[in-house]
Amino acid sequence: MIIKKIILDNIRSYEHEEIIFEKGSTLLAGDIGSGKTSILLGIEFGLFGLQPGQRGSVLLRNGEEVGGIKLFFEVEDKDVIVERTLKKGKTISQDYAAITVNGIKEELSVTELKSKVLEILNYPGEFSKKQNILYKFTVYTPQEEMKQIILEDSESRLNTLRHVFGVDKYKRILENVSILRLKLREERRLMEGATQTLDEDKKICENKEKDLENKKEGIFALESDLLLKIEKRKDKEKEKNEIAKLIEGKGELRAKLGQTQGLFHSKTEIFTNNSKSIDSLKKEINDFSLFNFNSSELQELEEEILKKKNQKEKLSSLNLEISSNLAALKSKLFDFEDLEKKMQNLEVCPTCHQNVDAIYRANVLNKNHNERSQAKNKIEEMEIEKTNIQNKIREFEISINLHEKKLTDLKILKMRLEGIKEKENKVLELEKQNYSIEGDLHLLKNQIETIKGELLSLSKYDNIYDEKEKELGFLLREERMADIKLAESKKEIEVFENTILELKERIKKIEEIKEKLEYVINLEGWLNKQFMPLISTVEKNVMISLKSEFSRLFSEWFQILVPENFNVRLSDDFSPLIEQKDYEIDYAYLSGGERTAIALAYRLALNQVINSLMSKIKTKDLVILDEPTDGFSSQQLDKMREVLDELNVAQLIIVSHEQKIEGFVENVIKFRKEYGISIRDE
Repeated sequence: MIIKKIILDNIRSYEHEEIIFEKGSTLLAGDIGSGKTSILLGIEFGLFGLQPGQRGSVLLRNGEEVGGIKLFFEVEDKDVIVERTLKKGKTISQDYAAITVNGIKEELSVTELKSKVLEILNYPGEFSKKQNILYKFTVYTPQEEMKQIILEDSESRLNTLRHVFGVDKYKRILENVSILRLKLREERRLMEGATQTLDEDKKICENKEKDLENKKEGIFALESDLLLKIEKRKDKEKEKNEIAKLIEGKGELRAKLGQTQGLFHSKTEIFTNNSKSIDSLKKEINDFSLFNFNSSELQELEEEILKKKNQKEKLSSLNLEISSNLAALKSKLFDFEDLEKKMQNLEVCPTCHQNVDAIYRANVLNKNHNERSQAKNKIEEMEIEKTNIQNKIREFEISINLHEKKLTDLKILKMRLEGIKEKENKVLELEKQNYSIEGDLHLLKNQIETIKGELLSLSKYDNIYDEKEKELGFLLREERMADIKLAESKKEIEVFENTILELKERIKKIEEIKEKLEYVINLEGWLNKQFMPLISTVEKNVMISLKSEFSRLFSEWFQILVPENFNVRLSDDFSPLIEQKDYEIDYAYLSGGERTAIALAYRLALNQVINSLMSKIKTKDLVILDEPTDGFSSQQLDKMREVLDELNVAQLIIVSHEQKIEGFVENVIKFRKEYGISIRDE
């Protein structure tokens, strides 16, 4: 991994700054408080975001609402740009997150971006929700934090190093094995309880199989008994059917008797009805013989009615003509009256517009008055004539109605006369039919008596049939009972077979559980006696091997920094042991420069051990040192050139206010602070 550039906006003491990093060694120089460490914090924030427990107020510039970084770096064949922002609300929180890989940009959530960066750096995924300890111990560890690790109690330090080395997996394995042992023990107790009834179940199964054989033998006797009862029942059914055939003949006779009696009653009823009709028809014939009918009278009435209707038509036509003439005269009379009104006051002629002479006007009025008087007289005469005609029309209508009523009565009388002849024929027909029916009734009566005699001779078989039916019912009940008993026995055998099958299935499952129980017992014993001791031994050997390599590298780095009569190594709990002339010296009694040397050597040795263990992580070529020479003497500062040469990494970033370090590096970027704002010193 190579860092190429970082852009800071409102981060700590920076308003806006863009810093470009080259490969090789680079010194971030400047006075204490000039903003050098803020750049390192910005790089860490860009890669991983806010750490668990870290507050956004540590990074966001005081008084600002938003801030952020843009980090450019490359990893093998990937050009990566990471963007993160902070936003002030009730608290300061991470707001926007995005990553661009080889020109393809993705906007992600904060946790998604961290996981993406860990994937690119090939860091284990387990660090996605934890602090970036691996980054701190391989790339960037503030010097004071490394001193704090050295001063921690042995158990905390060991747990931290186990986690960094990945050795804590052995501890997790042992913890998981303990949980597994508890589960196995619980499962063992359950399986032991489940297998307790195995012998008893086998014995029950054997007894039930014996009972099943006995029941199967009893089935043969029940089947033979049922067959015997079926044969008896069939014989009785045969006897009953033979009697039934005889009784069926009786039933046919009864049916025939019923039909004959029905026919007898039907013919009797027809005979009675015919007799009543004959009497009624004869009475009507006798009654009509009292009436006289003259056909010539009917013709005379029709001619008279026709004559009167013709006369009435002529009067109606005359009446219509008089009414028309009367209407014309009345209209003319109206015209005479209108002319008289106009002439009485007429002074000028409306046609020629000349004055009208009084004599002329008097002549016209006299003539008009005479004509009007004649019209009135004519109207009165015509009104009288019209009234007379209408009276004659009404008289003709009354006369026509009376003649038509008389004609209708004569026509009805004629029709009744014609019906009498039909009734006389009907009487003859009914009398002939009754004569025939009398013969049929005599024959039917004899036939009824014959059938009744035959029925009487067959009545003795009814009692015999009833007796046979009772005997058959008894045999059917016995057969049914035998069939039920056989079915119950078969069902009982089926239940026994199912029970035995279920028992065998249960025994089979219990035997499988027993086999599994033996496996669980063996597994539990193997975990207790072999696996757990093996894991403990492996963990111990790994820690011994790590401690040995760690101690060797720690001693080498320390000897470069402090070559005087000191002998350093690591104890079993990875605590630094410092000896001088065979006397152990406590860390607290060392000088500031010596404590810094111890922390730096510890940090560089730890870096090499981790990178050798985790050879696939992509940050092996990057080391960041923050104030690594705090408290160093001038002689120790000179030793830093040798330390930096020994590091042999692609990119080294150092933060220091020591001017002497500037001669040890390839690039120098200087910073200063003006009015509380950090800026790069060109």
